[in-house]
Amino acid sequence: MMRRLYQLETEAAAQPNLAAGAPKVASLRHTFEQQLAALQDDILRMGSYVSQMLVVAMQAVSKQDPRMSFHVIEMDDTADHMDLQIEHTCLRLLALQQPMSRDLRVIGTAFKVITDLERIGDYAVDIAKTARRLASEPYLIPLTDLDRMATATEWMVRECIHAYVEHDLDLVNQVVARDDEVDDCYDRLFTDLLDRMERDRSLIRQGTWILGIARFLERIADHAVNVAERVHYVETGELKQLHQDRPR
Repeated sequence: MMRRLYQLETEAAAQPNLAAGAPKVASLRHTFEQQLAALQDDILRMGSYVSQMLVVAMQAVSKQDPRMSFHVIEMDDTADHMDLQIEHTCLRLLALQQPMSRDLRVIGTAFKVITDLERIGDYAVDIAKTARRLASEPYLIPLTDLDRMATATEWMVRECIHAYVEHDLDLVNQVVARDDEVDDCYDRLFTDLLDRMERDRSLIRQGTWILGIARFLERIADHAVNVAERVHYVETGELKQLHQDRPR
């Protein structure tokens, strides 16, 4: 009897401690959710920044403005700094919070997303450097398909980030689908430029640089698809390739 009374007293004494611990657990969870929200805000800022790098780089191409080219090149240091800061945040969250399930997918995906964004920024710099080489000569080749590629690619970069932040699977599918438009533009441009350069060897230098820009745009679109596929993984738990490359 005395032993049972002791057990009841012990259990009763323990109850307030459990109750007192509940607010602490809830507070920790709330803090963690705030940290995850801040992480997504940081990724949105980085995505918006590299998207702007791409826009300015293509303006440097169309306007043949070397100042715009230099501006994009200078912007790359900030993009790299954002990449490192977000990576540090992800590592800290993994070490201190030990997330599981969807939270773990969110942080793991952030690692992959910033890698793709950093590469998009690098390709924007490559476009800017090419634009600088083309700035001193008039265009002898129409840029219609290149402009279409740029418009579609800029949209893909912008919307893949929105899909990540807004958890929008419909937008994911739209981004993936639009990659076909970029590929079609590239194929047309490649065929047209090859034909022009075969008929007029004086176009080879300029045509080669323009093809390089088109290739950079195609790679940027591929990275946007990568981001979209990671959003699909976060929201569904299923990691798979959503876009199937078509034979050429």
